[in-house]
Amino acid sequence: MNFKKLISNILNTHEYLQSRASKAINVTLSVRNWLIGYYIVEYEQNGEDRAKYGAKIIEQLALELKDSNIRRTEARELRRYRLFYHSYPQIAKFFSENYNLSQIRESVSPKLKNTKIRESASPKLFEKLQLSAQDIFDDLVPASKLLNNLSFSHLNELIIVDDKLKRTFYEIECIKGSWSVRELKRQIDTLYFERSGLSKDKKAMSKLINQNIILQKPIDVIKDLYFFEFLDLPQTNTLLESTLEQALLNSFTEFIMELGISFCLESRQKRILIGDEYFFIDLVFYHRILRCHILVEIKTKAFKHHNASQLNTYLNYYKTKVTLNNENQPIGILLVAKKNNELVEFAIGGLDKNLFVQQYLIELPDKKQLEKFIKTELNKL
Repeated sequence: MNFKKLISNILNTHEYLQSRASKAINVTLSVRNWLIGYYIVEYEQNGEDRAKYGAKIIEQLALELKDSNIRRTEARELRRYRLFYHSYPQIAKFFSENYNLSQIRESVSPKLKNTKIRESASPKLFEKLQLSAQDIFDDLVPASKLLNNLSFSHLNELIIVDDKLKRTFYEIECIKGSWSVRELKRQIDTLYFERSGLSKDKKAMSKLINQNIILQKPIDVIKDLYFFEFLDLPQTNTLLESTLEQALLNSFTEFIMELGISFCLESRQKRILIGDEYFFIDLVFYHRILRCHILVEIKTKAFKHHNASQLNTYLNYYKTKVTLNNENQPIGILLVAKKNNELVEFAIGGLDKNLFVQQYLIELPDKKQLEKFIKTELNKL
C-alpha cells in the first residue's frame, strides 16, 4: 500500500462512517419526536390529572421543559410531534422491534421525575396501537424505509400533507429519488402528485422528474377556493409544469366566462411595457357592471411574497396607464397552488386593497390509477 492509498482509505472510511453516524442520528431523532408525540396523546387521552390543564396541556408542557437541556420543545414543536405520531402509526412496530419502552421511561431525567405531566396512562394504549396499526401496514411505507432514508426534516414536510394517498406518493418518490428536503418541498409546491395523476405514463413521469434532481448529500368574482377540473384535458405521457400552467389558464378562462355576460376576456399573456422592460399578465378581463379591469396571475407553485409584489406592480400600471376617469380601480387575483395565510397577510399588507390571493385545487381524473401506481412502487421498496 502506497501513501496515496493510505490517504484514500482514511477519507473513504471517514465518509462512510460519517454517513452511517448521520443516518443513525436522523433515525434516533425521528423516533424521539414520534415518541414525544405518543406520550402527549397518551396523556391527553388517559392522564389522571389532564383535566387540570384542559386545553393548555401543550403550553404547560413546553413551560415545564423550558429549563431542560432538550432542544425544540416549544409548544409549536410539541404540536408537530403530536401530528407526526398521528401521521405515522407504522413507527409503532419499528419502535417495539428496536427499543424498550420501559427502559426509556426509567431513564428519564431526575429533574422531570416529579413532573405530573410526564406521568401518563398504562402502556396498554401503546399495545393497542401496535395491533390496530398492523391492519394497515400493507398500505403504508414501512417505518424502516422511512426512518432509514428520510430525515425528520423530510417527515416534517410530509406530515402537513393531509391526504394519505398523496403523502404516501411523496414518501415513495422521495425515497426512490433520494430527494433533499428542498427538492421534496419543491415537488409538493409544483403539484407533482397532481401532474402525475394527469399523466398517462406515470413511470416515465417519475423517471423524468428524478433525472433532473440533484441528489441529496449526507452533509365575489373572488372565491375562497378555486376547484379546477381537468376531465377534458388531453393526456400526455408526462405533464410538465408549463403544460399545467396553460391548462390552468384555459380552465380559469372558461370558468370566469361562465359566471355571466358581464365578463369580457380582453387578453391572454397581455404584454405591457414598463420603462424598457416587457412584462406579461396571464389574463386580463373587463367587467362591464363593475366597470373595471380584472388582472389574473396563476402560479403552479406555493405562494411567495414576490408574487404579490408582481401583481401589485401590474395593478399600479393599469391604474396609471390604462384606467379611464369614469372607470373603477382594477382588481387583481393571484391564484396559487398552496396558500400560507400568515405569509399572505404580511406580504399584501400595505399593497393595493383590490389584490386578492386565493388557492385552487385540481381534480384528479382517476384516483384509482394513482392508488395502483403507488401500491406497485410500494412493493418495490
